This record gives sequence, structure tokens and C-alpha cells, in this order.
Amino acid sequence: MSNLLQIEGLETGFETERGLIRAVDGVSFELQKGKTVGVVGESGCGKTVTAMSIVDLLPKPSGKVLGGRISLNGRELTGADQEVMQRVRGNEIGVIFQEPMAALNPVQRIGKQITEALILHKRIGKVAALKEAVKLLESVGIPSPERRVIEYPHQLSGGMRQRVMIAIALCCEPDLLIADEPTTALDVTVQAQILNLISKMQENIGMAVMLITHDLGVIAEQCDEVIVMYAGRIVERAPVLELFSNPLHAYTKGLLASIPRLDSERKTVLPTIPGQVAPIHEFVAGCRFCQRMKRSGKSIQERPDYLEIKPGHFVEQCPECTEEKND
Repeated sequence: MSNLLQIEGLETGFETERGLIRAVDGVSFELQKGKTVGVVGESGCGKTVTAMSIVDLLPKPSGKVLGGRISLNGRELTGADQEVMQRVRGNEIGVIFQEPMAALNPVQRIGKQITEALILHKRIGKVAALKEAVKLLESVGIPSPERRVIEYPHQLSGGMRQRVMIAIALCCEPDLLIADEPTTALDVTVQAQILNLISKMQENIGMAVMLITHDLGVIAEQCDEVIVMYAGRIVERAPVLELFSNPLHAYTKGLLASIPRLDSERKTVLPTIPGQVAPIHEFVAGCRFCQRMKRSGKSIQERPDYLEIKPGHFVEQCPECTEEKND
């Protein structure tokens, strides 16, 4: 099966008062048509920056892609001008942003925000676009879509705003959907509805999905492949069943151990990973999980090799983080 999205050695940085800092450091992966890849890791590990690099929505002028290649359907996106990216965003790549209230324009009606993409990419008139917007709101499960289409974001609940974001992201039937924590701050019932909706839309139009989340339960249910990011790098990547049954990196094992289990003894404290992700400007050249564990020597001085251990299963091969003692 051909790759829809191909990322090779992506490096993304920001100009700050401390100088240039790298938030994404040599990330490589590919995504096939119709498949779902889950990107997991703690806050500050580079998940959202990686996604925003793909669609060139980094904060300007400080954020910039420093190196690597990004291609979609075999077409190079790295360094593409804004006219090209405007044709890609919303048309070939749809984005569900992390916080719908911040992503939606508070002073524009819902219908206006949906029809904008339809008019731009599908070249249809305003009346036809508004009718299409009503159908889209109905398709994402919003009741009374004819009334909601003339309302403002603050008049909708959090779940409805998230559904509006999905409608905007899917209105042009994109080849790739980037969903950045699409269920954050939603109750469990609405979370399930949102995820089912994305799966249904994916099945209907055959798009690929890049799902960014902290929830490993969502990863297990929704994804074909998992990418575990830590401190701007991919530390492990594998098919979902392989990763859950045979994690190799200490950080992956720590994340999986922190999930509540039905067979756990009642009223016991969940395992946690000690320490926290280092500030970006303090990242070491070597293994950054070793930095967190306050190890010294060669492990934090030289970057470990990123190797394919078995077909489809890649890991950052730090001896300290992949030895049996981390089991």
C-alpha cells in the first residue's frame, strides 16, 4: 500500500530569547491511506508541533521547519509557498484543533466558518455552501442544524463545538485528518461519540488519520500504529498490538504501567514515571529519558541509534532504556 504522508528527519525550532531551540528533533514516519496512527506522549514532547509543521501553522515568525522532508501524495510540502499550503489546508488535510473554543472565531456564525472552506476549495456559491453546511452539521450529529448554523460558538456546548470543528475539518473530504486531542475536556459519553464519528467518516471517505492523544485507551481502540514521542523525538514506534504486548523502551513501559487495570489490587497507588520532561532549552544531545532519570556519562552525551528491531517495530536503542532491567 502506498504512503499518503511521508516525513523524513523533520526538525522544527523556535527563535527565542535564549536563541534557537529545537522542539522536534529528527522525526521520521509514514502514514498509509485509510490507516490511523496514534501519537502519544506527555505534554511538551513535540506532538502538536510535529502536526503543525505538516500544515505549516507554526507560530510566525519564531516557528520554522529547520530540516527534513514532508511529502503528501508524493508532493513535497517542505518549503512550499503560502498559496500552495492554502490549497492543501482544509482541502487535502483537515485539522481538528486542540481547543475548539479557541480555534473557532467567536464573532462569526457557525455557518460562515464552515462555508468559508467550501467556497474556497469547492468553488460553490454561498447559498449552496450554506445548504451543505447544514447537511454537515446534521452528519456530525448536531440537532436542529438549521438553527445552529446561524448561531455563534459561545451558544454551543463543548461537545457541539468539537463536532463543528470536525464538520469544518471534513467538509472537503480530506485525504488526511490531523486530530489534536479531539476529546480533551469532554465527558466520557461525548468522547465515545466523537471517536465513533471520526471512525465512521474515515470509513466513508477512506482518509488517513493522525490522532494525537494522551489516552492510551483511545490509542488501543482507534489506531493501527502507535508513535511514542519524548522530548521532541520518537522513542518507539510499532503496530498497536505489538506495542502493547511487547514495549521495548523504558518510557513506553512507564506509560503503559500507569494505566489503571481491572486486575490491579484495589486502593493501590498507580505507578508513575519519576521526574518530568526537561525544558526544551535544556535538552541534551544524548538520550533525553536518561536525562530525566538523572543518569550521566555516554548515555546523555551521544544520541542513541533509532533501529528497526523487528518488521514495523522501531526503538531508540539506548542501552540504559532498553535493557531487561527496565522490565
